[in-house]
Amino acid sequence: MTKLKQTALCAACEKAGGKMVDFHGWLLPVQFDSIIAEHKAVRERVGMFDVSHMGQLVVEGKDAWPFLQYVNCNDIKNIPSAGTYSHILTEQGTIIDDAIAFCLTPQKFLVVVNAACVDEDFAWFQKQSASFEVTVRNESDVWGMIALQGPLALETVARILPQTAQLARFHITEITLFGAKGYVTRTGYTGEDGVEIMLPNAQIETLWNELLKLGVKPCGLGARDVLRLEAGYLLNGADADQTRTPYEANCGWVVKPAKGNFIGKASLVAKKTAGFSTKLMGIKLKMPGVPREGCKIFVHDEEKGFLTSGTFSPLFKGIGVGYIQADIPVGAAVEVEIHGRKVPAEVVKTPFYKNRV
Repeated sequence: MTKLKQTALCAACEKAGGKMVDFHGWLLPVQFDSIIAEHKAVRERVGMFDVSHMGQLVVEGKDAWPFLQYVNCNDIKNIPSAGTYSHILTEQGTIIDDAIAFCLTPQKFLVVVNAACVDEDFAWFQKQSASFEVTVRNESDVWGMIALQGPLALETVARILPQTAQLARFHITEITLFGAKGYVTRTGYTGEDGVEIMLPNAQIETLWNELLKLGVKPCGLGARDVLRLEAGYLLNGADADQTRTPYEANCGWVVKPAKGNFIGKASLVAKKTAGFSTKLMGIKLKMPGVPREGCKIFVHDEEKGFLTSGTFSPLFKGIGVGYIQADIPVGAAVEVEIHGRKVPAEVVKTPFYKNRV
């Protein structure tokens, strides 16, 4: 058996009562308390997540910005401290990963990528860098990272790092904490305000313990998945993968053809002109049930699609997202097959939960 990778916070999570599970080869907590209690903490106050498994790629050199413009479909901001959410695409215009590129200087960027895609993203960046005056470093093993999410997230971090109180949404700032240099970003994956603190592995547990003293509730993957689905965020590898384009994944807003050439542009333009047969849409059950990934979607007994994510939401009950026939409109009545039983549902717009920030 392959040994699971552990973050620098693994022992701290276990000590806090975390129920540890395999998540894409990492040993991570699925929950500490009940998922509903953790969900409530984030929606009403503040919760924290060990996200040290996420990847960090540093892109540096004279061509750092032109290079990132080429390997991303969104228009990457090259203003110091600004971040940009984007998709990294194949030549066919399909999604390798979604990532956030933070500008430290116009010649140096920190790109935060999904844990399951770190090696593939790094190899792809290296392959594409040959024509640019740029170096790419994989610093994923260097950093631990804690995400604080909830309406009190910024206020809580400011008690430890007062200089972050005015940090703007989707920006980054460099910090020194516990004698080590690190970063604070303000993004989030839950629909609430949120900050992420990156420190070297040797200092990240000290931060975790300080946050526990401040009363921040540890939260696991279970609550994180419910929160992100309510907020309409993609789960890479499920809602988005190398068989889908950003347009099909309901993220056409990240595609900026006018900015110039980028990997996958020609294919995307051609595919958009031809049209798409399916699209990612929200589904809300009208009766009790818990929809899950893979559940089939029917209209008048005809299969029209399938769920890529699904869960029970404390706010909205049975919800999910999936790829359905593109001509099925919002508001349409459908049925979701759960354990052989077809449950009435309707097609809805996402996000289910409207972001506060």
